[in-house]
Formats: sequence, C-alpha cells, structure tokens
Amino acid sequence: MIPRLVLQLVLNRLRAYPAVALTGPRQCGKTTLARAMGGVYFDLEQPSERLRLDLEWDRCVSGQSLVILDEAQSWPEAFVHLRGAIDQNRGRSGRFLLLGSVSPALMRQVSESLAGRLSLVELTPFLLPELEAAGSLEQLWLYGGFPEGGVLDAGRFPAWQLDYLTLLTQRDLPSWGLPAKPQTTDRLLRMLAALHGQPWNASQVGQSLGLSYHTVNDYLDYLEGAFLIRRLPAFQVNIRKRLVKSPKMYWRDTGLLHAWLNVNSRSALLAQPWVGASWEGFVIEQALGQLRALGTPFNAFYFRTSDRHELDLVLDFGQELWAAEVKLTASPSPEDMTRLNKTAAMIDARRCFLVSQTRESSGNGRRVSCNLSDFLAQLRNPPA
Repeated sequence: MIPRLVLQLVLNRLRAYPAVALTGPRQCGKTTLARAMGGVYFDLEQPSERLRLDLEWDRCVSGQSLVILDEAQSWPEAFVHLRGAIDQNRGRSGRFLLLGSVSPALMRQVSESLAGRLSLVELTPFLLPELEAAGSLEQLWLYGGFPEGGVLDAGRFPAWQLDYLTLLTQRDLPSWGLPAKPQTTDRLLRMLAALHGQPWNASQVGQSLGLSYHTVNDYLDYLEGAFLIRRLPAFQVNIRKRLVKSPKMYWRDTGLLHAWLNVNSRSALLAQPWVGASWEGFVIEQALGQLRALGTPFNAFYFRTSDRHELDLVLDFGQELWAAEVKLTASPSPEDMTRLNKTAAMIDARRCFLVSQTRESSGNGRRVSCNLSDFLAQLRNPPA
C-alpha cells in the first residue's frame, strides 16, 4: 500500500476522540487505508453486514479493537447506536472509524447524533508527495489521483473516469438525494467542465439548462458534497478597487475533467486552450489537499480586481496571508513576479509564490519562484 499523508492525522485524532469520520470521494482509498489500520470492518452498504453489526454490536463495543464502519451514512440507525456507546464511556478514545463518500448525508447524521463526539478528516485522491516515481507530476496531472484511474496503471485512463462519472450521475447522486434527472446532471457536468477555473455564474448556467439559479446552486451543492467540484470563494478586502465577488469553480480531480472533455494524452492536453486553467486547478487542489492531510488550519480564497489584478490562491493562516499565482510555463518572467508582488501587496500578503514548471526554484523566503514540489514543501511549514 502506498503510504498516505493523512494517516498520521487520523491516528492523532483517534487518540483524542472516541470516533473519527474519514470522508472523501468514492474510490479514493478510504477502505484500503482503514483496513490497513486493523480492527473490525463492516460495509454498511451491504444488508448482510448491517445484520452482522447488529448481532455483534455488544461484543464490538465492549472489545478493544477499532470498529470500522464503511459508508456509514447508508445506515442511519448506526449513528443512534454510536451515540449511546460513546456516551456510556466518554473518556475512551479511538473506538470508531467511520468512512463516508457523501458529505451532506454524513454531515447531517453527525450534526444530529455525534456533535462533539467525533472528529472529521478528509482523504483526497493521491497527492504528489505520496507518489515518488519519476514522472509522477505529469501522470498525476493528466490522469488525476484516483488509485484505479490511471496514475498507477495508465491503461485504465480514461475509461475508468467515464465509468465513474456515469455511475455517479445514474445511480449514486440520485440515491443520495439529488433531484435532477441523470440527463440533466450529465449536461450540468459538461457545462461545468467548460467553466473550470472561471467565476461561477449560476444564472448563466441556469438559463442554458432551463433552470432557476437557485436550483442550479442546489445541484452544485450535491456535486460539492460528492467531492467532484470545489467553489473557491473570493477574498474580500477594503481597497480602492472594485473586486470580483463570485466564487471560482474547479473540478477537484483533473483526471475526471480531462476524461469528460475527451483529452486522453499529454500532447492532447497541452493543445487545449484551457490547459492553463487545468494546471491552475491541479496546483490549487494539491496545495489544499496537502494542508488538510497534515491537519493545518487555514482558509482558502482567490483574489481578483475589476482591472484584472489576480491571485489564484490566497491562504489565510490566521496570523498571516500567503499568496500564490500559478503559471503554466517553465520560464517565468521577472514581469510575472513584479505583477504578483504588486497584487499581493494589495492584501498585505506576507509571502508570495509564483508556481510554475520551472526546474530551479529561487527567492528570498518572502518572494519565491518555484515548481509545485517546492511549493508543497513550503506549505509543510506554515506560520506557527
């Protein structure tokens, strides 16, 4: 098994809480990670496993083994049992590990039954630091990070991604509560692929689909909850410029994006007019995924003024801001850094990063031109 960055965070949280919920998209490796930790495993999507848990509940609760409940949101009755077992012995930690693929359904059960009793941890598909092989960056960008989607076996891409999205639209999303017909969801996903990396305009999308902007936003909530889409909010600051306030919309996994847009090779990707937006979203997702895996507290934004001064990523660590601009080039220019410095100064960012595909990173600590690997290394040491 490839070691996952989030493992240490899960172990730390299990030492501090009676229960931990490990969330993330389907097929990102939650079950593999959990079963490698040992314990007693139950797949609650299977009726036979629900019966087994019901029959063995008293023994599991009184035992010392970690109890792993996969797809926990599939069986709401489990949360009632969990609350009772935890409340009987609130001082005992590390008892339950819940795995869930649907954030809204899981969060509803957690808020109703396990508030204050459970810690949440998110597992993403593979991150760059988890893959050490040569060429990992190019493969990860093209194929995405799902373990079975091509990053470990190139022959699986793009068929795996297309099957994955078809299953989500036709079975999983409707069963999770999305009221749209599969054909509507398919059309919405194709529109979102064309809008990757752009400010979100629900009214415009709704007009194309014949839906209200309220309905489109509701549908997007489901897609975010299924870990398909990220809406990155705009950073607001009091300056003498008009600011863009709409969030930017990104596909979280570039492999799904590329497969949906019929891009199946690196050469085909580099020929696309939107390749820069793909690279931008990939860098942002790698950065945010690593920060969450390490348990670093932060808030993420983008920043854009009406006269096109922009920061692709603003990281708010509480005591200071870091700003990043992403460029798809191996030779960033001095003008790129000058513009980044000027824009970062508008929000009083303490550190700024120009992230590109350069081989050599350079800078003085506060102003850095670097590649993605070095940017991720910088994020391992956020402000204390």
